[in-house]
Parts: sequence; C-alpha cells; structure tokens
Amino acid sequence: MYGKIKNDLQVTLKKLKEQGLYKTERIITSSQSSAISISTGETVFNFCSNNYLGLANHPDVVKAAQDVMNKWGFGLSSVRFICGTQQIHKELEEKVSEFLGTEDTILYCACFDANGGVFEPLLGPDSAIISDELNHASIIDGVRLCKAQRFRYKHSNMEELEQCLKDAHEATYRIIVTDGVFSMDGDMAKLPEIVALAEKYDSLVMVDDSHATGYIGKTGRGTAEHFGVLGKIDIITTTFGKAMGGGNGGCTSGRKEIIDMLRQRSRPYLFSNTLAPATVGATLKVIEMLSGSSELPAKTMANADRFRSKMEAAGFDIVKGGTAIVPVMIYDEPLAIKFADELLKEGVYVIGFCFPVVPRGKARIRVQLSAAHTFEQIDKTVNAFIKVGKNLNVI
Repeated sequence: MYGKIKNDLQVTLKKLKEQGLYKTERIITSSQSSAISISTGETVFNFCSNNYLGLANHPDVVKAAQDVMNKWGFGLSSVRFICGTQQIHKELEEKVSEFLGTEDTILYCACFDANGGVFEPLLGPDSAIISDELNHASIIDGVRLCKAQRFRYKHSNMEELEQCLKDAHEATYRIIVTDGVFSMDGDMAKLPEIVALAEKYDSLVMVDDSHATGYIGKTGRGTAEHFGVLGKIDIITTTFGKAMGGGNGGCTSGRKEIIDMLRQRSRPYLFSNTLAPATVGATLKVIEMLSGSSELPAKTMANADRFRSKMEAAGFDIVKGGTAIVPVMIYDEPLAIKFADELLKEGVYVIGFCFPVVPRGKARIRVQLSAAHTFEQIDKTVNAFIKVGKNLNVI
C-alpha cells in the first residue's frame, strides 16, 4: 500500500523543488544569538530569529532555567489536572496576568495549542467568529475545530469587519479575532478601531500577541499597551517562545470566567503534558527583567528603525510597519530563495519565504531585528543586501 503514496509523494516533492518552494533546514552549531555558527563552519549574522529581545542565550535566563530544574525537576510526566501542577506554574500564571493586565492566565506547551484550544470550549453553532484573513495558521486551525459560524474580513479592513458584525447580528456570541502583530508583514492590527466596533456590536475581542509580547509597547506589554487599550481585550494568546526567552510554551490570558472554562474543557490543556519547569523558570526571569527596565524593547525598536530606514534608502521594497519584522519584498519565489542563499555567502543568515507560508507572488525575505544586534551588524547586513540586490537586479 505504501508504494502508491510513496510514488505520489516523490512526484510532489520533486515539483516543489522545481518550483523553488522546497524548504530545507540549515543546521546551527551554536546557541541562538545575533551571530551564530552553522554546520558549514562559518559564523554569520542571524537576522531571521524571533529572538526579539536577544534573551534566548542570556546568562540570567539560562541560569534561571537551570536553578528551577535543580529544584523542581525536568518534567512532570502528567497533565495539569492530574498531578502536573506545581507551585511555579501558578506563580507564572499570576505574573503573566499581572504583566498583561488581565484577570487570569492558563498555560499551554505552545501558543499553537492555546489557539487550538480556545474556541471550541466557548463557542457553539449559535456563535460567530470574525477573523482577519491574515491571521496565523494556529488561529485558522483552532477555528476549524469549532462549530461556530465563520466570517472573514480583508486584512485590517474595518469596513468589512463592521459588515461581518452586522451579518452576524443574530449570533448569541460574537468574537473578533486578530493577530496583534502580523508575522509575515510586520504590521499591527488596528486595535482602537476593533475595540470600538466590538463595543458598538457587543462583541468579544481576541488578540494573538505572539510577535508583540515583550517588545511592543513602552514596557513590552504588547499591542494593547501600544494602542492604549489595556484591559479592553477579552482574550490574549501569546508565546514564551519568541521575545520572552525564545524557548517554548504559551498561554491564554483574559477574563476570569473564560480562563476557568478553558481549564475545564480546553483539549490541548487537558490532554497535553504540563509546561516544563525550565521554561517556567526562564519565563519568570524574563518577566522580572522587563518589569524592571524598558531598555531592551527600546533597543529592539531602535535597531528595527535603523535597518528599515537604510534599506528604504537603498531602494528596496519594504512593507510598511513599526515592528521588529521588516519584510523585504522579492515577489518571485525562486529568486527569493536564491537571494537568501547569496546572502548566506555574504555572512547573513535569512530565509526566503514563499507559498504556502505567504501568498503566491508575494515571496519575500523576512528580516527580524533583535536587541542583541549591534549597529555594526545591521550596517554590514544592509551592505550585503545592496550587493546581492544589485547582482540579482532586485535594485
């Protein structure tokens, strides 16, 4: 039986390679940082990591993880409601709630699980989910698991969002769902307008702030802080695997009754192992660091502004935005892959993003800035982009 699907898979994989859409994984031989070693022996500048605050290998964060493992062990071998809840898990939930300005928080092994487990326990066929068309895949998958009515509006189009709310007026519950920072374009949701529409049409608001928590907002509390709507977002999902230390783990944070219901019925929470103690300890340390200083978020944004302005001056087509994600548009899929490969030869580690990660014809190199980057690294990377861009007739 495997022979038939094996042959079909081989044909499909061959086509992906011919179309320039086949994804390969480069091997890193060092810890995550602004400069990394790769398996070919070079040390290169890393400009494609979600390590926005540069904390993935910070000695204080690593030590916090080690200290917690020494006391609490490596893992729980259980789910939360059986024998998998330690005191540190409750402490992290309290600290996250305090940090995000919410009433309660529930932990997951990943934000993908948080998004996968948030809709089905709360919404039935008489409810409506209204989602931005560019929302993360985990939100899309979570919506698929739920029997609620589905509405989708064009990206950040508030007129279409309002029409969806009108169309869903008979639903018992309505929820507007959006990324806070959209991962491929690096732009932010229009939260003030979304909140206003939610209040007008009696709707809940959910924000996935995975690409914002830790560095967006004056003190890193995300898009709600940036737009001055802290306390007005009903559900926030986010990750500890990006700016918040770069490990794994995530959470859903928000209204007390919502979180309580998720503890009772959210399947990824009820049927997945507890978040590892090391992740808990490291994340607690990151929250402590952010609560004491806004230096790192400010450094991240200063680096992003520098890179963006220099790339625009060089003539590259940059998606407008005000985050640490700076998409350099190439449009042609094979050319984007080749551009990234040529940059690696110049000592710059980036990835070409193509379909299905982004729409066909929208291929790009997504550059991500970190507080760990130096101005020298940024300037050398811009020069490498210019060199390769001219050689490949992109600029």
